[in-house]
Amino acid sequence: MYTKYKKFIEKYIDITSEEWEQYKTKINIEYYKKGQIIHHAGKVCNKISFINSGLARAYMVGEDGKDYTWNIMFNDNNAKVNNLFVVDYYSFITQKESMLSIEVIKDCELLVMEYDAVQSLHKILRKEERLSRLMAEVAYATLYEKIVDRQMKTSQERFDTFMLTTPYLLDKVPQYHIATYLGMTPQHLSQLKKDYKY
Repeated sequence: MYTKYKKFIEKYIDITSEEWEQYKTKINIEYYKKGQIIHHAGKVCNKISFINSGLARAYMVGEDGKDYTWNIMFNDNNAKVNNLFVVDYYSFITQKESMLSIEVIKDCELLVMEYDAVQSLHKILRKEERLSRLMAEVAYATLYEKIVDRQMKTSQERFDTFMLTTPYLLDKVPQYHIATYLGMTPQHLSQLKKDYKY
């Protein structure tokens, strides 16, 4: 149940068995079915959830009424910090209303920590504060790369990177969501898939 999360933590900090037991007291386990909304835009994101299994996506709705995928959350060897956690990180750390909603794409098992629980861990364990800082740095670097890619790379280059790192998501995530995540139309994505040399 906690194995993946513990391994993730140990990538960043050393943690004793006693400290880990303190961690576990702050974690709740939640299950969500495909199609459920975990978090709604307009509300403060008060939870940060490690995705133990399943798939989810964060999205925003534009003025045209269409939704645009901001992020796809999953847990495998290719996942980065911002893929491993189901959260609107900006809303979580600022405690301001979120612009994102989060929807389950494939049934999810989540290890959930409330905002107050994270803050109390900061006071109890100095290592937790360091872990949060390191996670914020990695998440920022990932976001920076994403924005630069969107501005500087062609749609072909973005698609090629996607196929190099997470090609299996094509079979698990609806094409429309992948297209908006990559910043292109579904028709353009379809053509890139057709032309791609596997």
